[in-house]
Amino acid sequence: MRGDVYGYDDEYEEGGSFIGTVLLMLIGGAIALAAFDAFGKLYAPQAGFAELQPVGLATQSLQKLLPDFAGYGEYAHWAMGIIGYPLGYVLLARPISRMIWPTVHWWVTGIIFGVVIWAFALFVMAHLVAGNPPFLGWVELTWVALAGHVLYGFVLAAVMRDGRYV
Repeated sequence: MRGDVYGYDDEYEEGGSFIGTVLLMLIGGAIALAAFDAFGKLYAPQAGFAELQPVGLATQSLQKLLPDFAGYGEYAHWAMGIIGYPLGYVLLARPISRMIWPTVHWWVTGIIFGVVIWAFALFVMAHLVAGNPPFLGWVELTWVALAGHVLYGFVLAAVMRDGRYV
């Protein structure tokens, strides 16, 4: 554990095992996806906001990319949440964060990662792939999706904060 001039300890440590990394990614992805889905399907609608439809977006994207697999939108949603995004965090977000700003706290990296995956989901997948308006036309659903993806990034970073991977 390294101390920091800002008064917190970033629990990132070098080392760890490949199997430990994979397990941590799967656990972190599953917990973060559960938080994302609970927020988007339960809490946001209860608070009077739009309900997230990630499976609908995944199905739309599959219809365009792989029409034979269009019925597997729910599995695609789970695969991205449990495997795809955690891989992006481990292989891209955390190393880039440490390279650009070595003293940054894990939760900052998590929140920025959440914003990046929100942009990926709503611009690349929803707009460029599925053909919807960019960022779904900046409707209420856009902002609920932003909050959900930031929550996802935060939770994933919290689970993986000790950093003993890759």
